[in-house]
Amino acid sequence: MLKQVITAILLIAGLASFVSLGVWQLQRLEWKQGVLDEIEAQIAGEAGPLPSDPDPETDRYRPVAVTGTMGDDEIHVLVSSRDFGAGFRIIAPFTTETGRRILVDRGFVPTEMKTAARTTGPMEVEGNLHWPEERDSFTPDDDPDGNWWYARDVDKIAGALGTDPVLVIARSQTDPDVLPLPVTTEGIPNDHLEYAMTWFLMAVTWVVMTGFALWRIRRRNEKRVAGT
Repeated sequence: MLKQVITAILLIAGLASFVSLGVWQLQRLEWKQGVLDEIEAQIAGEAGPLPSDPDPETDRYRPVAVTGTMGDDEIHVLVSSRDFGAGFRIIAPFTTETGRRILVDRGFVPTEMKTAARTTGPMEVEGNLHWPEERDSFTPDDDPDGNWWYARDVDKIAGALGTDPVLVIARSQTDPDVLPLPVTTEGIPNDHLEYAMTWFLMAVTWVVMTGFALWRIRRRNEKRVAGT
């Protein structure tokens, strides 16, 4: 009888813990979705002037419009597009009307157009400020000599092209042969639903396993009583 009581207490305690953790993850999911909605609204907002000293935290995703001259130099960052396959992001120096040199992520070209000529010179670019965090311990080393880069490391690319460490990711066309890959929230993780489902599944598993243990204890007791 004592074992049954202890097992029942463990059943209730474990079930309460797993369910509460699942509910907490659902609350986190609602909070995260609100954050993503705010970021999406900011991304799609009206483009304004480039800040004089943009901050990687407070100005991330800020929509801006810059007028100036697109340079001929390029850095090619390897990327895979879900719709168009493997190719490169084209990042080029851009000199604003005030003489400031920044970086512009012009967009995607397929592999066979890596070295093709592109439209340069005076133009206006509308896009979003961003400081992507794409490099980790598994990212290969860049090959500057071959112009094969594997991450948009803003500081490193700025050093290579002689610009300020400021990157505008174009959301408007800068060349008819370059497909803009504008900033989205797709790369921001939101796994709280999966976490919630995991905790609820563990709650179900806990109930089944503990219920089976209670059944075995009861059966053992019944056999002991029948044997006496």
